[in-house]
Amino acid sequence: MFVKWRVGFVSALALFSASLVGAPAGAVAGSGVAVPAVPTAASAAANSGPVCWYGACYDYVSGHQWTNTTGVSVLMKVDAPIVNPAQTGEHSLQEIALQNTARTSTVEIGWTVDPELNGDAKPHLFVYHWVDGQESCYNGCGFVQVSHRIRPGMALRPNEAAHFAIRNIGGDWWVFFRDQPVGYFPGALWNGTYQSAQLVSVFGEVAENTADTPSCTQMGDGRFGSTGGSSWIRDYRIAGTTDAPELAVSATSPSRYDAGQVTATSFRLGGPGTGACG
Repeated sequence: MFVKWRVGFVSALALFSASLVGAPAGAVAGSGVAVPAVPTAASAAANSGPVCWYGACYDYVSGHQWTNTTGVSVLMKVDAPIVNPAQTGEHSLQEIALQNTARTSTVEIGWTVDPELNGDAKPHLFVYHWVDGQESCYNGCGFVQVSHRIRPGMALRPNEAAHFAIRNIGGDWWVFFRDQPVGYFPGALWNGTYQSAQLVSVFGEVAENTADTPSCTQMGDGRFGSTGGSSWIRDYRIAGTTDAPELAVSATSPSRYDAGQVTATSFRLGGPGTGACG
């Protein structure tokens, strides 16, 4: 039985890789830890300012595409941004997310620096999901772990370049890191109603305490995306669609976090916030 499952999964994984279209190659919500809140195209509009919802304020540098897809993959740089040590409820992350048309069902994977969630200032792998608009929890709440080596919550190496991916396989939402399957969110969490996504988001996010807006928390490596040496997201690909990859990129507070070198499948991002903390 295991061999049969393994062969079937490997075949599906190979199909995922072949079908991607693009450039060639925890803590429970409500515990005080800010949840990753995927920006809508409207809320992440250029110069719109921080978006305050779910108990925190968020700044974004994000790329969006409306399509109908069963998977997304990007190559992202992992960084170790400084998160304001004088505040609670703050984090800095980069991720990819897939959502339905109503933006109520979501699957996410990325890296985050979140001292309250992880207990240190290192970047950590994370997964998250939303069901019918309801918050869940980091790295759990129905997530089925498969890999023996790669686990959500594990610390990552700053400056590492790694592939992050999400794909619907057999009705379940699988997540991948370094081209390896990590695990999946069963389709049963959505009662089988969430089989494809209509909104793709790839972005950097800074969560700020509502009393600390704007914040000194950095995005990326702390350099503006419009400058050299900043963090980046590239090789954006989508699966299960005939649409070409085409990211629309914007920044909510470009005086603190911005984008640069934007193409249909890549962009640089980051910024220092209000400057050095302390």
